[in-house]
Amino acid sequence: MSLLVTLMSAAGLPSSAADAARAALAQAGGVVTGVDVFDAPCAIDLHVGGLAQPDARAALEALPFEVVVQAADAVRRRTLLVADMDSTMIQCECIDELADYAGIKPAIAAITERAMQGELDFAAALKERVALLKGLEAGVIGRCLKERVRLMPGARTLVRTMKAHGGRAVLISGGFTAFTGPVAAMIGFDRHVANGLEVHDGRLTGTVAQPIVDSETKRATLLAEAGDALAASLAVGDGANDIPMLRAAGYGVAYHAKPKAAAAADAAVRFGDLTVLLWAQGYPRAAWVQG
Repeated sequence: MSLLVTLMSAAGLPSSAADAARAALAQAGGVVTGVDVFDAPCAIDLHVGGLAQPDARAALEALPFEVVVQAADAVRRRTLLVADMDSTMIQCECIDELADYAGIKPAIAAITERAMQGELDFAAALKERVALLKGLEAGVIGRCLKERVRLMPGARTLVRTMKAHGGRAVLISGGFTAFTGPVAAMIGFDRHVANGLEVHDGRLTGTVAQPIVDSETKRATLLAEAGDALAASLAVGDGANDIPMLRAAGYGVAYHAKPKAAAAADAAVRFGDLTVLLWAQGYPRAAWVQG
């Protein structure tokens, strides 16, 4: 199988990067047939033969910089981005931050962590956490957005660059529309999908609107948005509830992810920010639309 291996580092790749990758691939039985430094000193493409994609990824995972392995004949510049929100497009878990205003963050954060690790049923865990927020003033949501929600570095640049080159972007979350709406607008997403927090007399009721947006909803949304162009889709997420979406996409990327999500994805971003996904698509920095 012919592969395209991209080595990346925002701080600049070491001069030995290509040689280190070449040696690791050779030890696994692969052969580097060409090298293209397309955005010096931060991004290099290696053309590789003799290995399947999973084997090449495994051979390179110990390298101290970002590595993305793709089939050489795959669509490289993707026309659809479907992205998780919490801990992917923003730097927090919104439900945990709401819980902090209610004084119960440790209890809810522990459930969130177990759910994202894939240890709990997502829908049941969501209902349990939302129930604990019953009675919280709805106005806290606005405070949380202003005081706690921070965009992930590179989020705007990723979305705006892909859209400038004809792409479409959908934000989908097991969280809440009260957050996805503003976040989608801030970043530049075309559409957002999430759960509805139910409110009565200005306070959270402790219930979430049905049906719940879960892992299957994420997968189904990706498939519906991609249509016949599934091969040109890119999905990114960090938790176990993102796994079906990551597996269904033309290319799935785990972003600073839980182990199960990282193992299920085609690639895992471990060191850098979301602009790694632009280098992976062959965009040099000169082509980026800065956020």
